[in-house]
Amino acid sequence: MNIFKLSLKNIFNKPLSSTISLALLILGIGIISLLLQLNTLIKDQMDNNLKGIDMVVGAKGSPLQLILSSVYHIDSPTGNISLEEAEKIIENRMVGSSIKLLYGDNFKGYRIVGAEKKFIELYNGKIKKGKNLSKPFEVLVGSKVYNKLKIDIGDDLISSHGLRETGESHDDQSFKVVGLLEPSNSVIDQLIITLPQSVWDVHGNHDHEKEHEHDHEEEHEHDHEEEHEHDHEEEDEHDHDEEHQHDDREITAILIKFKSPMNIIQFPRQINETTNLQAAVPSYEISRLFKLFGFGIETLSYLAYLIIIVSGFSLFINLFNSMRERKYEMALIRTLGASRLQLSTMIIFESIILTISGFILGLLFSRFGVMFVSSLMEESINYNLSSFKILNEEYWLLLLSVIIGLMASLIPAVQVYKMNISKILADA
Repeated sequence: MNIFKLSLKNIFNKPLSSTISLALLILGIGIISLLLQLNTLIKDQMDNNLKGIDMVVGAKGSPLQLILSSVYHIDSPTGNISLEEAEKIIENRMVGSSIKLLYGDNFKGYRIVGAEKKFIELYNGKIKKGKNLSKPFEVLVGSKVYNKLKIDIGDDLISSHGLRETGESHDDQSFKVVGLLEPSNSVIDQLIITLPQSVWDVHGNHDHEKEHEHDHEEEHEHDHEEEHEHDHEEEDEHDHDEEHQHDDREITAILIKFKSPMNIIQFPRQINETTNLQAAVPSYEISRLFKLFGFGIETLSYLAYLIIIVSGFSLFINLFNSMRERKYEMALIRTLGASRLQLSTMIIFESIILTISGFILGLLFSRFGVMFVSSLMEESINYNLSSFKILNEEYWLLLLSVIIGLMASLIPAVQVYKMNISKILADA
């Protein structure tokens, strides 16, 4: 006698009660699995983008905003800082390595970042096609960008001012695509990278034209002066302008790695207290961010566990009622040669089949949830979180599901084992 087949038939003979129990299991397991997946994927993505960065220096404002804009590129920058002040920070004896960043433009919604070549090395970026940057207005394009926008080597990109596609276009200057980067599962996948000089040139053209017009007017005003004196003054003004232009250069942020981990305690405080700049420690700010969201995630987890427990009660009631309604049928099965243990095992099988089915469908539910959240994030901040790997915590979730199934079937299985066949058949 095939007890497993009988268990399946019993489940299908009670479609409504079986469906309710199964739906509750799917919902509870699906929510917990979704939270586990999102929490792990977001944390891995954030940790992956933090490697090699101990501190970020930028303009005064929100420290978290500075981290999100400079490390993860999902927020607006707090402002620009003077290159001269930045150099003083970089030359400090506590700084091991640093990377200057400039941004504020985009191409079709993807950020154009002016950075030194070591910015790509920071994320182990490798060129899939083309060559590395060698001069201004050349760009390397991240994998998500060229896949989404169908960009290839040799294409010209015209940037727009600001971090949104609706900004004013810089039609007077285009960027030439010289390289495509391999996928790295890091922030550079969604960036367009160029040399810092490119960003300075794009934003300096308009100001330079104004200065040139102003100098031209001054030349006409001083036509009555002697030719030698005029030439001397013009040369001095030219030298002063070059020095002034260099002093006026700005960057958006500096990514810093310390020589010693101990410097993370002293140096950020020193910058915040003694300069007009702001220093933020990414690991601290991200930890604080997770704590802020932790309460909501924990509450949802408790709710999901409660749903699983309710599904266990629902399963127990389903099996208990089913056992009472099928007493005569089970007595007949006993007369046909089935043992007490086989009938008890049939009840347990029914419960285990439902709980394992609920677990598998719950995992599928969570993966669809991850895909939905990932599509929303990709649309708004160009991040993708899709993953189909099974986490270690989900194996524990499977064990929990089986335990709930066993507990739900325990009392009905004992009742079936103690069943008095003679009395049941006599009463019938």
